[in-house]
Amino acid sequence: MTIVAAIVGTALVLLVLWEGFETIILPRRVTRRFRLTRLFYRLTWLPWTTAVRRLAPARDRETYLSYFGPLSLFLLITVWAVTLIAGFALIYWANGSAIVGSDGSSGFFSDLYLSGTTFFTLGLGDVTPRTTLARTLTVTEAGMGFAFLAMIISYLPALNQSFSRREVSISLLDARAGSPPTAAELLRRHAGEQGLQALQHLFHEWEGWAAEFLESHLSYPVLAYFRSQHDNQSWLAALTAVLDATALVMVGLEGACQRQARLTFAMARHAMADLSVVFRVTPREGEPDRLPAERLARLRDELAAAGLQLRRGSDADRELAELRRLYEPYLLALGRRLLITIPPWLADHRRSDNWQADPWDRRSRRGHRPAKAVGDAEEHF
Repeated sequence: MTIVAAIVGTALVLLVLWEGFETIILPRRVTRRFRLTRLFYRLTWLPWTTAVRRLAPARDRETYLSYFGPLSLFLLITVWAVTLIAGFALIYWANGSAIVGSDGSSGFFSDLYLSGTTFFTLGLGDVTPRTTLARTLTVTEAGMGFAFLAMIISYLPALNQSFSRREVSISLLDARAGSPPTAAELLRRHAGEQGLQALQHLFHEWEGWAAEFLESHLSYPVLAYFRSQHDNQSWLAALTAVLDATALVMVGLEGACQRQARLTFAMARHAMADLSVVFRVTPREGEPDRLPAERLARLRDELAAAGLQLRRGSDADRELAELRRLYEPYLLALGRRLLITIPPWLADHRRSDNWQADPWDRRSRRGHRPAKAVGDAEEHF
């Protein structure tokens, strides 16, 4: 029995150490099938989303879904710490509970107490090891506790920085592509010679954004669960709008930047496909079709009204369909998995952008106190 406990305890410690290394330190995608971290998110995401969909009002669901990313991160760290403590407790117990307690107690729970106080480096001294092996294990666990704390301290700022860099470009897309962003609105707002030059620059920026997104979200997949500041914005919606817009330009938009569109499309599609592998979601064709023939005709008419001529004909339709098959199945699968709404190619109704909204007016309509004048702002500080 003690041999089994020693083997199980050692396996738990090594498993958590390897998981922590792959999750925090290793800067690349992990391809092996079984991972404790992946299992953790599978077991927590489904109950959370089920509870939100059944219990939360529709208008507040996005808010409650946004809690999952940060909370799951702290819960995952807690699971790692508890597993390490339990693993070392099993090793102590397999060693014969070689400890000395101030009250004379011994056994597994005393071993668990010693493991916890050692891991968190409390140094209370009421339970101490009495053999060389037990002392060696105690020093090892204490050092591991320091290393664990150091990893967490370095991990959280890296996550926050990656999240902030991701959200800056998404916020900038608000005035350039609407809220939520759509390909039709993105192209319409960049009509004209100067607008097409700005569109080329935007595609170039989003090529770099997609590359940074790929690197950060493959290294830290938990970032995919972090939601944007506004309910009608998300990293998936922004990436969808950019992919849709570049696909239209590649098919044939007169005077546009086909070369840069191809480069941005390739990078964005790469990010979408690789992330679907990380979350192990199976690509599926869209049901219903995001861009049936009648909506494509309407899309062409609206772009033409803005002065942008999109190539017509069966060849153009076939090329666009082939491009869509390269990325739409991945984004639809990710949208279903993460409960993120995929924006249409063309909005049915024109909506105000987020920057045009008046949140104070909405608050006053709900019965809140209206905003103070600028001159009264000193009262808030």
